[in-house]
Amino acid sequence: MSFRFEHHDPEQFRRKSRFMAIIVTVQFVVFGLLFSHLLTTRFGSSLAMNAAGVLLGLMATSVVVAILRRKPWLQDQCYAWELKRHLTRVSAHLSTLRKAGLENHDPAALDMLAFYHQGMEQLAELNGRTTDDDGERLAERLKLRQIRESLSMPDKVTGLDPQALKAFRADH
Repeated sequence: MSFRFEHHDPEQFRRKSRFMAIIVTVQFVVFGLLFSHLLTTRFGSSLAMNAAGVLLGLMATSVVVAILRRKPWLQDQCYAWELKRHLTRVSAHLSTLRKAGLENHDPAALDMLAFYHQGMEQLAELNGRTTDDDGERLAERLKLRQIRESLSMPDKVTGLDPQALKAFRADH
């Protein structure tokens, strides 16, 4: 399944992110305390029972989050999670991508580098940050734009095909 860029309102995204962080944290604390209390009441107070209660609280919170992430009102949060996941996969191979793309002008590597830069820019926008403070990244983005332009490639990509990344890794 390929990943496609989508537009999401940054202000709404940040508002939901803060809200979900608070909700998940409160839920984890409540579940952890509840399970710890139940276990220590039933089996006696010990560090092991408290730790087991916290672990059960973490598991219960994880289950609730897994159920909630399928809800349409969390679509932008899920999109950001997926974007981060794909950016992490691409960034693991940045040195190889840079060599193949920026030095050897490999179109597949250039597309993945363009995805990386667009994704980082969109993620920064969603989180209310700027990417203009990293001179090295700006220089690389400019060089990438120039190379893509000289090869008559579009300035932007629409997304990332994970299979293309796997094929690139296999070839390099």
